[in-house]
Amino acid sequence: MLFQVGGQGTRPTFFEMSAAQQLPASLRAALTYSIGVLALRRPFLHKVLDHEDEFFSLLMLVLETHSLRITDASFAESLYGLRRRTSGLEKHQRVLSVVFLVALPYLKSKLHSIYNKEREARLQASLWGNGDETVEDAEYFSGGESSLVSREVTIRSRLMKKIQKIMFVCYPWLHASSEGMSFAYQLLYLLDATGFYSLGLHALGIHVCRATGQELMDTSSRISKIRSNERERLHGPPWLKALQRALLSCTYTMLDYAQTGLIAAVFFFKMMEWWYQSAEERMSAPTVYPPPPPPPAPKVAKEGIPLPPDRTICPLCSQKRANPSIVTISGFVFCYACIFKYVSQYNRCPVTLMPANVDQIRRLFHDM
Repeated sequence: MLFQVGGQGTRPTFFEMSAAQQLPASLRAALTYSIGVLALRRPFLHKVLDHEDEFFSLLMLVLETHSLRITDASFAESLYGLRRRTSGLEKHQRVLSVVFLVALPYLKSKLHSIYNKEREARLQASLWGNGDETVEDAEYFSGGESSLVSREVTIRSRLMKKIQKIMFVCYPWLHASSEGMSFAYQLLYLLDATGFYSLGLHALGIHVCRATGQELMDTSSRISKIRSNERERLHGPPWLKALQRALLSCTYTMLDYAQTGLIAAVFFFKMMEWWYQSAEERMSAPTVYPPPPPPPAPKVAKEGIPLPPDRTICPLCSQKRANPSIVTISGFVFCYACIFKYVSQYNRCPVTLMPANVDQIRRLFHDM
């Protein structure tokens, strides 16, 4: 169904909006995986992984700000040929868009990490006991030269623990409310009951529409105009201007190819994930060996009872077997009454003369 906003553009499908929303998460996973692989040979890159939230938020801040400035769309939306539409995307709307696209996801990620740490601490306290509070209480009430410093540290730690406890109680409700609101907006958008895919777009009063061909052409000329204006604003001696132009050219080149490079990184990550997953499945798959050959048949002893030519005849009573039972030590079948009486008396198999007892007699429910 088409959705007109100001006479221009069409309403994107639910799948386009969903893909655009999920792209930053895929991009983050790809970057984390790539940095993790490089960190195996470059240990200093582990510091980047230790501050993963800050690193990714800073990267997205640059990309989102640049994309909103030149295309009036977020980084993911511009990839799918979408644009944010109002009567005109103003400066405060761009700033608030960056807040919804970068700041709020960063805050949510940090709250989630705090919640996980507090949950692990409570789990450890329930298993091993909470001995840290006892030690802190003892330090708080102990005197000495460093008592004031220790009290300040203890007060700070207690305050932080109270904040963490409050977050531990409030975060599940906040998270459930946020996810529920997102689900409600997505469901309404899917049912064509609203033109806003998320609460952030609704709060800003911004519709997302497909870009027209003329808009794509205007975007290219707009970028060239902005960059030429930035070059004209350069001040200083000629060598400084040349250096500034070179830095601007490098920055523009990086921003121009950032989209292609990051999408290639996501594709590479998905390919490597599939490759290693299939390799792990092959390595973890159990090795199928052929079944072992059956053991050789036991030999009939010279002094043992000979076997009748008819396999359904009991060797002991020379009659058709009744309640057939097997001696597990040799594998020969007899009547239960016959073999039980014989083994109880002689403690051996009547055919092979191998030692046996009544515990090695098994009833057969299907006689061949």
